[in-house]
Amino acid sequence: MAKRKIVLVGCGAVGSSFIYSAINQGLAQEYVLIDAFEGIAEGNAIDFADCQAALDHPFISIKAGNYSDCKDADIIVITAGRPQKDGETRLNMVADNAKIMKSIALEIKKSGFKGVTIIASNPVDIMTTVYQKITQFDYHQVLGSGTILDTLRLQYLIGEKIAVNPKSVAAYVIGEHGDSSMIPWSSVSVGNKTIYQQITEGRIKEKDLEELRKEVAQRAYKIIKLKRATFYGIGAALALLVRNILEGQNHVLVAGAYLQGEYGQQGFYIGVPTILYEKGWKRVVQLPLTKEEQTAFDKSCAIIKETLETAFAAIK
Repeated sequence: MAKRKIVLVGCGAVGSSFIYSAINQGLAQEYVLIDAFEGIAEGNAIDFADCQAALDHPFISIKAGNYSDCKDADIIVITAGRPQKDGETRLNMVADNAKIMKSIALEIKKSGFKGVTIIASNPVDIMTTVYQKITQFDYHQVLGSGTILDTLRLQYLIGEKIAVNPKSVAAYVIGEHGDSSMIPWSSVSVGNKTIYQQITEGRIKEKDLEELRKEVAQRAYKIIKLKRATFYGIGAALALLVRNILEGQNHVLVAGAYLQGEYGQQGFYIGVPTILYEKGWKRVVQLPLTKEEQTAFDKSCAIIKETLETAFAAIK
């Protein structure tokens, strides 16, 4: 097996949670940690190295590095940015994090990096679009975490409601990773039966659908209020995306992909089902949305397009 190298940019709680998931799954043999505060990157590298003797899939090296280490990396995961404050929406962070993302993008571009970039910095749809526009990397080699975490939350909550394993739930949250995300219920199924058949058979009530939507939308705020930040869920979600790209088996997962006419939209990254392979994402999977679902998705897209104007104004 070829030696794999992952670079993490941003060693805060989200980035550290991702690396912890990655090393426990043996996703790579080399890890490089980059952070604006060098001591944090070095401290984390030493701390993670202490896991080595306990791992089922030991790595070769983990170290604090710099952007020159990006040149031969397979995947770069970017989680850098200021954290979301209690009561603040992800969109409130756009100007500050756009400036941070521009500086990171320029450094990575300068390194000669040729691999796949995954971005989780918030607001993620905006930051992914900014990164791609600055670097001019191939659209398909750049992706955001999009609504992967929202989707995993939905699968868990539906599974809990119907008393099935979340992996048996086929469901997606699409649109902005934020308050305007939407659930195309017409495409949700459990055990090959649609959610509406599950309602008919009495396993779930119709009123539960709206409650589930609200719970998914508000879950991050609830966690932030209780413990100031979310990180384990997104860390595991990022590891899931990385694993599916490295394995290159054409799995369908929700991620932030660049729309070029799909769903009647174009010109930005947004959370949609995509086919992942070793070079990033291959194509967007178009769900058959109802008229009402399409309207909700269009509204989410409109918010992203409007917010992008603020982001690009901040980095002129």
